[in-house]
Amino acid sequence: MFRSLSRLAIALSLCLPFATNAQTRSSASAKPRLTSSPTLSEQKAIRAFNVAAQNPLQLTAFLTDMPKGGDLHMHLTGAIYAERFIEQAVSDGLCYSPATRRLFKPSATTRSLPPQPVCGEGNRRAEDALKDQALYDTLVNDFSMRSFVPSAGVSGHDQFFATFARFSAVNQSHIGEWLDEIAGRAAAQNEQYLEVMHTPDFLAAAKLGYSIPWPSTPADPAFNRTGDATGTTHADLAKLRDQLLAGGLRDMVAPDRQEFAGALDARNRIEQCGTPAATRACAVKIRFLYQILRGFPPQQVFAQTLLGFETVQAELDSGHPNVIGINFVMPEDGYLSMSEYHRQMLMLDYLHSVYPRVHITLHAGELAPGLVTPAGLRFHIREAVELGHAERIGHGVDIMYEDLPQALLKEIASRHIMTEINLSSNDLILGVEKQWHPLPVYRSAGVPVALATDDEGVSRINITHEYARAVLDFHLSYSDLKRMARTSLEHSFLSGSSLWAQPDSFTAVNPACASQNLGADDPSPKCTAFLQANEKAAEQWQLEHRYQLFEGSQP
Repeated sequence: MFRSLSRLAIALSLCLPFATNAQTRSSASAKPRLTSSPTLSEQKAIRAFNVAAQNPLQLTAFLTDMPKGGDLHMHLTGAIYAERFIEQAVSDGLCYSPATRRLFKPSATTRSLPPQPVCGEGNRRAEDALKDQALYDTLVNDFSMRSFVPSAGVSGHDQFFATFARFSAVNQSHIGEWLDEIAGRAAAQNEQYLEVMHTPDFLAAAKLGYSIPWPSTPADPAFNRTGDATGTTHADLAKLRDQLLAGGLRDMVAPDRQEFAGALDARNRIEQCGTPAATRACAVKIRFLYQILRGFPPQQVFAQTLLGFETVQAELDSGHPNVIGINFVMPEDGYLSMSEYHRQMLMLDYLHSVYPRVHITLHAGELAPGLVTPAGLRFHIREAVELGHAERIGHGVDIMYEDLPQALLKEIASRHIMTEINLSSNDLILGVEKQWHPLPVYRSAGVPVALATDDEGVSRINITHEYARAVLDFHLSYSDLKRMARTSLEHSFLSGSSLWAQPDSFTAVNPACASQNLGADDPSPKCTAFLQANEKAAEQWQLEHRYQLFEGSQP
């Protein structure tokens, strides 16, 4: 959170080059009208948008500068462009196997100075790519969806998920550089907040989990309708938790917390945050989601999930959390992801009862007909919200194939459970194009939605691309996009109360700031105190200020 609200305009003028001081003054002096009627400045932005929307290139330029709030669905390694991985593979002295299309660490190096990797017959040094354009192009294509064309037995889904293993040998010591890359890209697009999924070290927890037999208590048939629920009574899981904690799992929390903190410290050093030489990227706030791998046996998944909950709980207890929630990842159509899905939701049901402050967002419904059996499309989103206690749903593509979909839509709308929309990812992985995408269904049902990138590096996109795609594919208006940007911060896991008086209703602010110029840089002492005490509201106030600047700059 900013230390002094009176300095907000100064900070933003450094990171928003299209705003002038005159625009700052004129926009800050305009009284906001918190109704459905647009302000004069907003009307100018709407006219400019409508003109730009006639041409994709003009639209992209307009949307690049438009404030976008946050990206709540972003995998860290998937967000990094292949070119960065090649650069780091060279610095790490890695090798590349054309046969497996993967980077790997050499088992030996030459005695020369500097030492060079010994890669073996048929393999290449990563540094060769800097002198061989054909090899460089091959690596970019292997590490992303660039130039990919589906062929017999190899789908976009296969290529997409295969990329992660291919660049996984790049050393985790580069994590600060990865954060700098995504923060810099976000800043260049007038984005202010990222919730980034990352998996810290959990191997010791997995080993411990496998050392404890999974309980064999059969489940009540009422809880066994959609998959195996053996060993998932609260009593069974409580006993497992006690055994894991007694085995030293809690000792693994501090190293995981340090991994997250160290990554952010490295990013701050790279960007020189807090110094006169600070880059624009410093203005982008980053928080982590603890990423849990769902495609493994229950012993490992429960142990890693417990470690995730313990880590986030410790972060929250610290009062300055870097890690604020958990998410389950890996292809949802995988055998273990499918066969263990119900049991995993029951694990979350128990752990939520023990750690109710830990936020949960879940990949659910990242499925399409033909990818799994029809029965496999019928329950994932419902169980994520009713058993898994998901506050947000990632993807949610198969919503209309679920049992009683209209009732489910009504339920998640009434409970204000947001759907994280990943248009390019859904197209590239699932083959779900605009006429089959449920975004219009969610919007018409009143379900809160926000656009996200998922894996912008692998997909070769950015958040502006997703905004433009939403406009071109679904004919969204400027007001629609502005609502999505506001929704992203409304459903962030940042601490404290919302700026808005009612959930997902962006027409009246919290009484503490009700009489203020919305987004002004000089709010009253009462409003200032409220913003300083509520990190979420402070970010939302900053978004409104950015809209003042942006809309006031339109011709």
